This record gives sequence, structure tokens and C-alpha cells, in this order.
Amino acid sequence: MTATRVDTTRAGAPDDIVTAASRPAADVLAELGVIAELGRTAEEVLRGQAKWGPNAVSSHRARLLPVLWHQLRSPLLGLLLAAAVASALFGQRGDAIIIAAIVLVSVGLGCANEYRAERAAEALHSRIRHGSGVLRDGVRSTVDVTGLVPGDVVELRLGDVVPADLRLLSVTGLECDESVLTGESLPVDKSTGPVPPGTPLADLSGAALMGTVVRAGSGVGVVVATGARTRFGSIAAGLDTHPLDTEFQVGLRKFSLLLVYVGGALTTAIFLANILLDKPILDALLFSLAIAVGITPQLLPAVVSTSLAAGSRRMSRRRVLVKRLVCIEDLGNVDVLFTDKTGTLTEGRVQYVRAVPGASDTSAEVLRWGLSCTEAAARTGGGSPLDQALWAAPAAAGLPTTTPVATLPFDHDRRMVSVLTRDAAGASTMVTKGAPETVLERCVAVPAKARDALAAEFAAGNRVVAVAVRPMGDRTALTPEDERGLRLSGFLVFLDPPKRDAAAALRRLADLGIAVKVVTGDNAAVAVKVCRDLGLAGGGALTGADIDALDDDALAAAIPETTVFARVGPEHKARIVRVRRRGATGVAFLGDGVNDALALHAADVGVSVDSATDVAKDAADVILLDKDLGVLADGVVEGRRIFANTIKYVLMGTSSNFGNMASAAVASLFLPFLPMLPSQILLNNLLYDTSQLAIPTDHVDEEQLRRPSHWDIAFIRRFMLRFGPLSSVFDLATFGLLLWVLHAGPEEFHTGWFVESLATQTLVIFAIRTRTVPFFRSHPSLPLALSAVGVAVIGAVLPATPIAHALGFRPLPPAFYALLAGMVVGYLVLIEIGKRYFYRAQPVPPPAVPPASRGLRRRARRFSTATPTPRRTGVPR
Repeated sequence: MTATRVDTTRAGAPDDIVTAASRPAADVLAELGVIAELGRTAEEVLRGQAKWGPNAVSSHRARLLPVLWHQLRSPLLGLLLAAAVASALFGQRGDAIIIAAIVLVSVGLGCANEYRAERAAEALHSRIRHGSGVLRDGVRSTVDVTGLVPGDVVELRLGDVVPADLRLLSVTGLECDESVLTGESLPVDKSTGPVPPGTPLADLSGAALMGTVVRAGSGVGVVVATGARTRFGSIAAGLDTHPLDTEFQVGLRKFSLLLVYVGGALTTAIFLANILLDKPILDALLFSLAIAVGITPQLLPAVVSTSLAAGSRRMSRRRVLVKRLVCIEDLGNVDVLFTDKTGTLTEGRVQYVRAVPGASDTSAEVLRWGLSCTEAAARTGGGSPLDQALWAAPAAAGLPTTTPVATLPFDHDRRMVSVLTRDAAGASTMVTKGAPETVLERCVAVPAKARDALAAEFAAGNRVVAVAVRPMGDRTALTPEDERGLRLSGFLVFLDPPKRDAAAALRRLADLGIAVKVVTGDNAAVAVKVCRDLGLAGGGALTGADIDALDDDALAAAIPETTVFARVGPEHKARIVRVRRRGATGVAFLGDGVNDALALHAADVGVSVDSATDVAKDAADVILLDKDLGVLADGVVEGRRIFANTIKYVLMGTSSNFGNMASAAVASLFLPFLPMLPSQILLNNLLYDTSQLAIPTDHVDEEQLRRPSHWDIAFIRRFMLRFGPLSSVFDLATFGLLLWVLHAGPEEFHTGWFVESLATQTLVIFAIRTRTVPFFRSHPSLPLALSAVGVAVIGAVLPATPIAHALGFRPLPPAFYALLAGMVVGYLVLIEIGKRYFYRAQPVPPPAVPPASRGLRRRARRFSTATPTPRRTGVPR
């Protein structure tokens, strides 16, 4: 009997998953017009994509207008516009024009830098791919999940994130974790039979729902709904899917609030004091607004965005992708790395070496049983690396294998796979293959020589798989309870040698202050041998059973003294990470399997690889295109460099800039005129901020790269209280010079202090950027040096330009510049002396423990595109 296709792009439409699950699978296929053995044709896929759009719930497209709107709704911009309007209304048109020009330049700089960062994020997102196995035109292939359409026939394997709402067609021990939708922590058994109409979402056994995870078994299903029409998509589309803030962003916000409180208190006090002193209300208002703007670091977001965008490009060239730009900085906060062994410390190219008989079987018989006990994918080049190595071995060529009848797929609880086979005579045998400790527990009469042989292989650092058999009579199906009373056939031995460059990468991570710990499902002796060969020694080993015997406090005490965690399951890995986070600055976890997902979620920074399982890539923050600890070290250095340069801008704003604004505020109470016009303060602040845009290019001292970095508001507050007054001392000296030596009038005073304040607050970057002696032991980048010196020169020559009169400036005598040079040198020397005493007395801050933040938002980022996603509500009929 042949099936007839019906083009659903013209006739039937995809069904709601609840309704589809209540109908026989054959009826759903008929309505969709698809043949299960063939899948969609290429022409049908194109028509379906045109009609239903991408299988996505959000987009990562950089758009200029939202970026511009983000700049325009800044409270600081409102203050500036209010000052411009007030100036125009009271006849100060020159000030109004200057302030308006400053607004345009500030918005333009911020918008350009933020848009560049958005473009960098878009480029990164477009390189992260999530594939799905699909049957099209009768050929199995892997396509991007966003390209799926209703009617596609999709294959599900262990570790896959279900790519759409599927009506299941066939299953083999399939279990799905649906906690992201239902909150139920236990996996749900799946089948192909219909459920009663109106069955709740949590009981749809005949369907696999988008965003859920395959925890065991395998299956095949037909796509019923995609994108926002899925149950997952409808929930995600109704949420604010903006990612939760990282520790870096929280620190930025706390710092901004600190300056808001300080600036608000200062400007309010100055405004009230000027009113009480009978100063003109407009002058007092505009001056107070200018002080508020001057204290606030308007271009801090631009500096951060520029740093992150440049860092992402450098990391991308090193084949490291970050899902969010701020994750780069979080990498710099890491001081403990938990990593798996295979492919990270070892080559990851497993080679079959030999078969070791356990008792009566020969080596050839052990190998034959091992070949028979493989899932279907391994026979066609897929499956686990161990199975692939087994089938690719020359010794396997020509060996007769039995016919598979039923399979119990591998899972990380049983740590084994069983296959029911039938030979030519019709006799059925169950072959079980898996972790030696687990398989031996289910065997009877294991010879002592077999245990000795196993111990010798482990001691040599080889990977070992045990093979056991059991006659099954005329059975046609298997259950986990059948995996008992086995006869040991023997062991399959594999070699996965250490990477040649792993030892150097481990030494580099150690130099960065990062403790590396190996978390593996392999035997402890094998993992310890590999670590010893690579120079990662000095710590003990704990097994999953050992961890189960420890409470959290005891485990927390054991982790620093332990290098290897062996024979651990997913819950063990996640618990190790959670416990360690209680006492570490930042914890990273590197893994690529379905059993790593819980730990990746629990870590401060989850790291996976491009070849990882879907659920591992979904849980990770950072994707390595090459599984190499060396490139991960590059990422850590980049994160620390970005944080160090961001802190340079912060410390600049809380020292010289803050000191200058405080000096101006205090001087306004005693001078018969304002120490600087509001428009001049704003111009001064714009030129100063412009010079700081080169900070992201600056070099960072090696000492700062060797330790984790994190926000410490108390440190910033102490820095402000120490160096802000030093800046004010030189401002007051300038006031005395202008008033009592040069006998300056109001305009000359404005000009002189503008030049001096701009020079000191820009050139002090050379002292603040390093904890060592500038220029001799630490050199600034060329762009930073040119921008700082260039802005200081612009400020010095501005009074002699044709626009000086419009800005309220007057030419200064040559003697002033000679005195200014001496004052700048004296100021920098004083800062150096203060810096030495400040850092000598600086206490070591306690480690920061950032909160965990994971959930549906992270899963939703998987189903996103770089193009706009049309919003649809409901389920089309």
C-alpha cells in the first residue's frame, strides 16, 4: 500500500500538539501529507519556510533605531536638554547651542559604540549552530533547528533538545525531561499511542515538546508546530527574554548608583547654597545641572561596549564564541575550572587496542560480542566514539555479528547498553556492554584473573569496556531488570593518549591562578594516570560513591585537596560545582555531554564545544570551536583585560573628575562668580570622556592578569575618598594662582581653570592605569597616549582659536602655561606617592559569590535567528 502526499502549504495546516497527541500517528501524518519513510521534499520545505517562517522564538538582529532610543532615554540626556531649554528661554542662546551640540556629540558617540557592540553580538550568534537530525527526500541529514517546518520527520537521540513540537512515530526507551515546561523534575516515559482528548500537557506521552531534553533512549517524530506556535514558544514569546544580569553588570549598576547618590547630594547642596547666597537662580540651576552631568560617567557604557566588542572579535579569531558579550568578563573572574578528560586533556581520538578474555571466551569472541552490542547508529558511522573506534578497527573486519532484535539504550544511571541479538539458529542472547565496575556487579562467577587484568589496564591509563552475555531463549524485548545473572565475556581496551599541548595549557592556567580539577565518568586510576602524565598532580581522587558519603560541608573541605573526581554522574557533577561556588570567586565547568548539562547550568561560567550534545551547548555560556584549554586560557586573559580597563575608567571618574567637580562646587560658594560656566563644564566633560574612549585599547600589567578580578565597591569608595581630595588640592592651588598671582577676571578665571582641570584629569590616566611606575615599568597603548595628550593640547590651545569668544574663553599669558606644566608634573608625582601608600595598605577583598541565574530564558536563546521573527499567537488551523 502506498501513501499519497498532500501539500500542507495549500491544503491542511499543522495541528495543535495536544490535539495531535490524542490522534493516531497515521492520521497526523495523513493530515500533514507526509510519508514517514521519506519526510518532506526540498520543494515542500521551501514553501513551508516561506509560509511559517523560521523555527525561532526571538531574533538577534542589530537594529539602529532601538540602539538610538536607548541613548535618547538616558536620564543624563534629559538633564542636558533641560539645561539647553532653560538657557534658551532665559536668553542664553549661546549656552543653549553649545549644550545642544554637546548632546548631539555625546549621543552620536554612545550610539555608534553600542551599535558596533550589537553587530558584534549578532555576528557571534550567527556562528553558533544547533543542528537536528531530519529525514528529507528519504535521506537522513542534519539541518539547523531554525530551518525545520511542519511535517519534517525528526530523529531524537540522547542529549538532544527537542527542536519543535513532535507527534512521536516510534520510540526506543525514550524519556524526556520536561521540567522547563511543567516543573516536573522526573523524566517522562514516551510512547506512540494516542492519549485521551484534553490530556494535560504534562501527560502527553505520545508527543515530544519543544525545549524539553531527551534523557534516555531514542525516537522519531513528525513536526506538528514550530516557533511561537509551539507550547514552549508561546510561553517564551510572552516573557521578557532579556538575559538576567551577570555579576559584571550588577557591579556596573552598583557603581552608577554610588555616583548618583554622591552627585545628587552634592548638586542639591550646591544649588540650595547658591540660592541662599543670593546668586541668580538660572545660573545656580544650570551650574548644578552641569555638576551633576560632570560627575556622572556618561560614556561608561560606551567604554564597556567597545571593550566587549573588541574582546569578542579577538576571541572569535581564537575560535572562541560567547553567547553574550558580558560573558567575556565573567571568564576573567574564574579561579576554579572543572573539566572532563576526554578530548580536553586527551586527544579525543579513541583507538581500539585489544580484547582481553574474561574466562572461557577468546579475544575474537569478546570482540564479536562487543560489535553485536552497539546501537544502530554505530553501524553507519555514528554512535559513541568507543563504538566508532570498535567498528573502525582492522580486527573487526570480517567478524560475523548477530542480528539485533531489541535495544536498551545507554544512559548515565545504568552506564551500560544492552542489545538482544538472534543468531542464524534462532537463539536469542542479550549482550551487555558498559563501565566495568557496573557490568561486573551484574555478573556471576567473575574469575580473579579477570579482575587482575582489569586493574592492570586501568593502571596503564587505558579506557576499558566490559562485555557480558546471557542466553534469553525466545525473548523479543528487554527491560533493565534483565541485566542480571550475566556471564563475563571479557574486556575491550581502548587508548586515548594525552594531548601534546595539554601540559602547557595546564601550566598556563596555573599561572593565571586557576585550579584545574578533572571530573570524569572514567575510572579513577585512569584519570589519575593521565593527570600525572600531564603534570597535574598533588591532589587526591574521589569517586561518586565517596561523594555520596560526604555532606556539603565535608565535600567543601575535600574539593580543594582533590584533583580527580571519577565515576561521577550528572548529579554529582552539579553538586561539586554548587558546593565549590560557596567559597570561590568564580567557577567554570567545561563539558560536552548530556550528563554535563546540570553542572554547566550550576557553574558561574558554562563552557562547551561546537561538537557537544544539544543540551550541553544549550546550557553553556561559552562555545569553543576547538576543545583546547589553551584557547580557554586566552578567554580568561581577555576577560581580565576588559575588567581591568573598565576599572581604569571607573577610577578616573572617581578621582580626578570627581575632585574637579567637587572643587568647582565648593569654589562657587566663595567666589563672586561661577568658577566655570555650565556650558564650559559640559564641554570639559565631553573632551575628557572622549579621551577615555581609547582605554579599551590599553595594555594591562601582567600582575593584574594573574589573579581573578571582580567588583569591589568598597575599594572604589576608598579610592575616591583618597584621590579625589588630592585633585581638589591642585584645583585650589590653581584658583589661588589665577586670583592672587595673575589677578584674573571672571573670563580669564574660567579659561585658566578649564585648561588646568582638563589637563590634570586626562593626563592622570598615565598614573592610574597601573599600580607600578608609569612609562618605566608599564607602557600605555599608543591610542591611549595620543588621545590623552591630544585632548590636553586641545584644551590648552582652545582659548587662542576663533571660537574661544563664543565659548566664553580669553587668551592666557605665557606665564600661566609655564606654571601649569609645573603643576601638572607636581600633581602626577603626588598621585604616584599616594598610589604607593594606598595599594600598600589595600586589604585583599573577600571572594565574591555571584548568584545563580538560569532558566527558560537561556533555553529560548537556542531557538533564535539573526533575522526578525514574526510574532504569531495561537495555533493556526
